[in-house]
Amino acid sequence: MNHRTSGVPMLLRAALPSIPGVNRLPGIRKDPSADPSTLSFSRSGVRLERAHAAAYARVCGFPEKDTVPLTYPHVLAFPLHLEALTSPRFPYPAIGTLHLENSITGHRPLHPGETVDVSVRVSGPRPHPRGTLVDFVAEVRAEDEVVWASTSTYLRRGRGDGAAPGGMTFDLTPEGTTEWRLPGDLGRRYAAVSGDRNPIHLYPVTAKALGFPRQIAHGMWSLARCVAALENRLPDAVTVDAAFKKPVLLPGTVAFGHEALPDAGGDQAFALTRPKDGAPHLVGRSRSLA
Repeated sequence: MNHRTSGVPMLLRAALPSIPGVNRLPGIRKDPSADPSTLSFSRSGVRLERAHAAAYARVCGFPEKDTVPLTYPHVLAFPLHLEALTSPRFPYPAIGTLHLENSITGHRPLHPGETVDVSVRVSGPRPHPRGTLVDFVAEVRAEDEVVWASTSTYLRRGRGDGAAPGGMTFDLTPEGTTEWRLPGDLGRRYAAVSGDRNPIHLYPVTAKALGFPRQIAHGMWSLARCVAALENRLPDAVTVDAAFKKPVLLPGTVAFGHEALPDAGGDQAFALTRPKDGAPHLVGRSRSLA
């Protein structure tokens, strides 16, 4: 089946609630009192297409193998993320809702040609020092067994609660030892395989319209690229947690580093940082499920 989302119509659904005046029209207006935890969406009979998985692997730096990358099922769930974000029952505009954290668990490798069922449900909201958090919980099932799951945590900035938890914390931010030069069209290339066409990732003019000096890399590309660099150190059953920090401006250069955690059975700490001062773009760790 076609993994691409419906492009411009979906982009319009995401953008219209952010446009002054238009955002008050019936069918577009968001209801801040709506309860997003009532939202759930699913796709049945989703085939893992070899060509699409291979295209994703190339963009994200994975070798082409007989299994799909650990992060790949996120793009199967992403159309359901968009359905939730653009639903009238989701209280916040999609544009400006920030992907803050991600936790992915792979219970076993997935193979091209497999057919799976994909679901996404919304959990929350809950307070954060900088606003409100909402979790999107995705599951991929094969023969009614959960084989992959993720929790994507989104932040809507606003009145926060200073006493609320700040989210994931990591004791170690490894120093960057390998630099990657990222081209200006990286966001457009990742959008083509992921369906995530948020304007902040595409062109300087569209990013500037939303408050960025130029386009920025997708957080999920950054995470996927880190996982690709670690892949030969990760077990088949693993959880990878990551927090997104400073945006990666495109074109640009980032530094990747990782370090095995002591007495943790090969678990890895990893980070993507700014070469000039070590400021983190992404910090994470892997945890074996064995």
